[in-house]
Amino acid sequence: MDERIAALAALQQAQPDNLPLVGALRLGPEPEKRVGKKQIAEAVAALTEYKAGKVNLEKRIVEDELWYKQRHWEVVRRKDEKRPDAPPQPSSAWLFNAILNKHADAMDNYPEPVVLPREQSDEQSAKTLSSVLPVVMELCEFEETYSEGWWEKLKHGTACYGVFWDASRDNGIGDIAIREIDLLRVFWEPGITDIQKSRNLFIVELVDTDLLEQRYPEHKGKLGGNVIDLTQYTYDDAVDTSRKSLVVDWYYKLQSGTGQTVLHYCKFVGDTVLYASENEREYSDRGYYDHGQYPIVMDTLFPEEGTPVGFGYVAICKEPQIYIDALYANILEYAWKATRPRHFIAASTGVNEKEYNDWTKPLVHVEGTLDDTRIRQIVLDPMPSIYTNVIQLKIEELKDTAANRDVNSGGTGGGVTAASAIAALQEAGNKASRDMIAASYRAYVRIGKLCIELMRQFYDEQRSFRVIGAEGAMKFVQFSAQQIREQPTGMALDGETLYRQPVFDLKIRAQKKNPFSRMEQNERAKELYGLGFFNPERAQEALGALEMMDFEGIDKVREQARQGQTLLNVCYQLSAQLEQAMQIIGAMTGRPMQAAPAQNGTGSKQNTAPVQTGTNINSEIMQAQTPMTSYGQRLAERSVPSMEAQT
Repeated sequence: MDERIAALAALQQAQPDNLPLVGALRLGPEPEKRVGKKQIAEAVAALTEYKAGKVNLEKRIVEDELWYKQRHWEVVRRKDEKRPDAPPQPSSAWLFNAILNKHADAMDNYPEPVVLPREQSDEQSAKTLSSVLPVVMELCEFEETYSEGWWEKLKHGTACYGVFWDASRDNGIGDIAIREIDLLRVFWEPGITDIQKSRNLFIVELVDTDLLEQRYPEHKGKLGGNVIDLTQYTYDDAVDTSRKSLVVDWYYKLQSGTGQTVLHYCKFVGDTVLYASENEREYSDRGYYDHGQYPIVMDTLFPEEGTPVGFGYVAICKEPQIYIDALYANILEYAWKATRPRHFIAASTGVNEKEYNDWTKPLVHVEGTLDDTRIRQIVLDPMPSIYTNVIQLKIEELKDTAANRDVNSGGTGGGVTAASAIAALQEAGNKASRDMIAASYRAYVRIGKLCIELMRQFYDEQRSFRVIGAEGAMKFVQFSAQQIREQPTGMALDGETLYRQPVFDLKIRAQKKNPFSRMEQNERAKELYGLGFFNPERAQEALGALEMMDFEGIDKVREQARQGQTLLNVCYQLSAQLEQAMQIIGAMTGRPMQAAPAQNGTGSKQNTAPVQTGTNINSEIMQAQTPMTSYGQRLAERSVPSMEAQT
């Protein structure tokens, strides 16, 4: 120990005094501060330009949110145009119902990752990742994030996910964090269609100034102010942003000396740098994330040209929705007028209008004589049914546009009541939902790959994960980055060690949570049982039929059929050996014997080859238990056959 301390002291004395200490040793010169006020000013200029390119998108997003909350009349009309005596303006929920059903379809098919290796040597690592990755997603509460993302995707056309490394999680050990990011807080280069091709990426957030000063006490008094005006939604609550500061997370890509793309990260408020990876020794050359990609994944519903985002169901369904509500408003206004009787009154009648309009007065005083010529009710003609038919046509138009027919919502027509027929109609009508879900699965694959890359970079410590096996058994898996980092493969001609990095593919399967899907699977199981698919004697036929079928869980059914066939073959072999042994015993003892008939998988007796009539094996056993003479015992011992010789 004394020798190690002396060596450390010698190394410290050998280093120049102007070099920073790292732990107990001076490891080298501190990197140059590459990010300062000048670079922040350039970033703010780029952020301002990016925000100007998003003006129309932000306006549409704010209006879409009002449509989603059925407050679209605030968008269509200004409040000062409303008359005090105007009838109520209805807001039907046909558009909301379409969004709700699509969201339910998405959550019924919540994704589950399966990691596949590209080389046989990585098979065990891929199997471990397949168990660990869902647990990491669960720890991130990704199911809730996925649900929030789908609401944004259906409303505004794009779900934006952020995959970050949170060093503060698990008491400073750090772990992956996956968040849904509001599109109003993300800014990219205008005109690009792939977010990874943007020169810069900004994620902004309003944070209380006093909390920032507590976290960064060295910058106390310097924080505050907003470099841009952040677009806000139309909130029901009063939101005060006067005591908040705009925190900007700035991601940008650079080219290293070897031509590799390097991703850097900077956090700043105003012109004050809170953190910059280029100013840190560990990340100055390698970048903040080793994968070199922006930690953003966008899941687009209906894509648009010239932008990485798209449009959602509000954009395509708001026109039918507004006509439905406008027609409803006219019909209600007509009904409102028809149910409030009005009269024509001659000027010479002398009706007391104050008493007439006051329904609490039992008497209304009139001067002169009352008859049909001096006072007459204003009668409105009945409204033709064509107008209600027009409303129904607009409702059908909205359903067709949103691919949200009645059968998709659980309703049926034409007297369809059978479960299989309903399931067939739903499957046929869910083509649009399956297409949208497949797009989200592709985004999920990108999220999963980013998670694997973060594990490769930051999972230095061995971690334990509790996983549930295929049979429901609980087990614990140990995992660290060493299992998926670069591994030596050999030596080059110049003596340098060669390395390879394991690469994995992600496949997505759906976790079926739909109760109707489970009922359909139960019906299929009963149907297969009735057809004899689980009968070992018909295993060959069942396997042939299963090869032409495709349904969830078919591999387990196929394996069970194979096991039944194997077990039946073993029973046949044992039965044949037993029959052969009985014939040998009968030939040696002079008494014909036969085994009890075997039973097949259906419970019926199996036909065997005809043998001579006589006692069966049970009677022979009973006779063997009776006392015998010494001569008979010696004769029986000599007549015992050698089973090894016969086999």
